[in-house]
Amino acid sequence: MTDELLMIPGPTNVPAAVLEALSRPSMFHRGEQFARCLQACTAGLKQVFQTRNEVLILTASGTGGVEAAIVNCLSPGDRVVAIRSGKFGERMAEIADRYGADVTTIDIEPGKAADPDQVREVVADVQPRALLFVQNETSTGVCQDVEQIAAAGRQYGALSIVDAVSGMGGIPVKTDAWGLDVVVAGSQKAFMLPPGLAFVAASDAAWQAAEEARMPRYYFDLPAARTALDKGQTPYTPNVNMFAALQAALDLMLAEGMENVYARHAMLGRACRAGIAALGLELLADPHYASDVVTAVKSPQQLDSTRLVAAVRARHNILISGGQGELKGRIFRIGHLGSCQLDDLVVTLQAVATELNELGYCCDPQEATAAAYAAA
Repeated sequence: MTDELLMIPGPTNVPAAVLEALSRPSMFHRGEQFARCLQACTAGLKQVFQTRNEVLILTASGTGGVEAAIVNCLSPGDRVVAIRSGKFGERMAEIADRYGADVTTIDIEPGKAADPDQVREVVADVQPRALLFVQNETSTGVCQDVEQIAAAGRQYGALSIVDAVSGMGGIPVKTDAWGLDVVVAGSQKAFMLPPGLAFVAASDAAWQAAEEARMPRYYFDLPAARTALDKGQTPYTPNVNMFAALQAALDLMLAEGMENVYARHAMLGRACRAGIAALGLELLADPHYASDVVTAVKSPQQLDSTRLVAAVRARHNILISGGQGELKGRIFRIGHLGSCQLDDLVVTLQAVATELNELGYCCDPQEATAAAYAAA
């Protein structure tokens, strides 16, 4: 059986050099070899995050990183505004609520992005301690205007806590230049790794907030992680093989050049949207905010997208995603991030078109292919 081609928003395909790093013998997590690896990983992450501050690495999923960001900046009873722009915006609100924050939500229609002016109005009224939002909503294929949303919160003293789990490394995030306070990313997206690591960058204001925050934390204590980093360690036993793999992945990304990485993802986004349009299908996302790492497509009327996803996997060994929550059966999603190349996308579009025809929706796979290549 050959490996499936992962054309989902994550986990993504893992390059051979990263797989080789994963297979190396484990390191002692209190030894000099690991300290050198940790230093290299941190230096590389600072370039990707575009920050002068340290980027902490947690052995956890992206959700663990988001939880760490929230509990290290807030105390029970603190007012927060959470932008619920999709499944992962909802999750940020749920985490803050679970730890006792007073959460006000801004609900965004699926496929739309938050309006910075609306955010500013709500923040002005609530006067929250923090503004929680997602950069790139994989559930809807929408990439939000991080810079403007964060500025709307900062105008009224709100810390910006940003879930950039699916976008970081594929779409530029200028952590320092945009004045972002806490930014979280995850390993299994554009970083071309398996799941299991979360990355957290924090501003000076966020570190000051961490000194005052009273939400409970132990494993996700970021000040403890920063103290350990100064010693070339992590507070608790990390997944050392994943750190080795992260170093290999960062080497690949930085060798390609981050501007080239961003340009490749932008090209893939254009090509995917053009191919979908050539099939006569409609995007879920507002075109002005369509993501360059995942494309969400409305399923043709009367066609349950779960059937399409299953057929593409069974007959072509390609994995795409269906919808989540209220969008289940109504959309399908194609991820094009990490090590993805144009040929991977084209073969996926051909498979989707072929199976749409089998399911009764008439379209031409070659038109999708031609449109994708033309847009690239």
